[in-house]
Amino acid sequence: MKISGRMWRALLLVFLLLGAAAFVAVRGILPRVRAREILARETTYRAAPVVTVVHPKLSSPGEEIVLPGSIQAFVDAPIYARTSGYLKSWKFDIGARVKQGQILAEIESPEVDQQLQQAREDLDTAKANLKLAQITASRYSTLFQTDSVAKQDVDNAVQDAAAKQAIVKSAQANVGRMEQMVGFEKVVAPFDGVVTARNTDIGQLVEAGSSASAARELFHVADITKLRVFINVPQVYSHEAVPGVKASLTLPEEPQKQFQGTIVRTADAFDQATRTLLVEVDVVNTSGLLLPGAYAQVHFKVSSKAPALLIPPTALIFRAEGLRAATVAADHAVLLPVTLGRDFGTEVEVIDGLSSNSLVIVNPPDSLVNGEAVRIVSPSPPKQIEE
Repeated sequence: MKISGRMWRALLLVFLLLGAAAFVAVRGILPRVRAREILARETTYRAAPVVTVVHPKLSSPGEEIVLPGSIQAFVDAPIYARTSGYLKSWKFDIGARVKQGQILAEIESPEVDQQLQQAREDLDTAKANLKLAQITASRYSTLFQTDSVAKQDVDNAVQDAAAKQAIVKSAQANVGRMEQMVGFEKVVAPFDGVVTARNTDIGQLVEAGSSASAARELFHVADITKLRVFINVPQVYSHEAVPGVKASLTLPEEPQKQFQGTIVRTADAFDQATRTLLVEVDVVNTSGLLLPGAYAQVHFKVSSKAPALLIPPTALIFRAEGLRAATVAADHAVLLPVTLGRDFGTEVEVIDGLSSNSLVIVNPPDSLVNGEAVRIVSPSPPKQIEE
């Protein structure tokens, strides 16, 4: 069937109308689709957390370790009485500097004085008996040459003289012992030092004794010209704390002053409870500012074979699966398990889990999850305060 020209014109008109309608429809729909896609992308972008990142810092190969220490006198001794009696006088009070052999106090002990006098009289008696026995033995020996006495009598006289000689020696030893006891009435300083305690006064009854008995110590003397400082070094640094290593001390009340010392010995064994090594540092107390019993901080340097990484403590997230450090890779959050070393307050040491190229989130939100998209921004510079 032939299509007339009129029908062709009608069909063409229909196609034109349909094309125009489709053009109008496409022109109206495409911007909306495009706008919806842009809105979705913008919404996703705006919903991503904004984070600030930093690179981990390398710790220095040589680092300083600060440990608490206890100061003790190099020589320290309690002074007890070696003889009983009443305190007659004392010469030095607390804080006094004394020299070796100086008299600290005197004890009045009449019983000991009388015992010394008795021992001397017994010695005189023994000497008199010895002299008589020697004269008798000499006479018997002379008479025996003329057969005037028996051999037995001579032997008896000679051996009696020998016995009297032994008695004299015994009496001499007793006199020496009592003279020492009388000498103990004077309490003397055993070494150069300072009197740190005086626990007696004039007229008090003092008893001979020692630290193992119930007797009370009279004085306490300490040598503070050289001091011992004991510190407990953790096991991780124990191989660095060897004799000869230099150390310095600071006091809480004098933080700007340093006192130089040297490690002289270690216990060569770890404490089972604390896993620390007892180390002794000797310090020459030339200034006199260091006092026994004081607390001090001991500084000494150790070398690190592999420098550790330092990150802000705010970069750490505590989760049920363990400690994590928040990092960024390809604009997505990555929570890495890390192993920490020491805590320096403003920074923490990371032993394992990070590399120096990692981008660490400074202050990650608590809701951050692994793989979540994030936006990295640079921290704003601090504002200058106009004067």
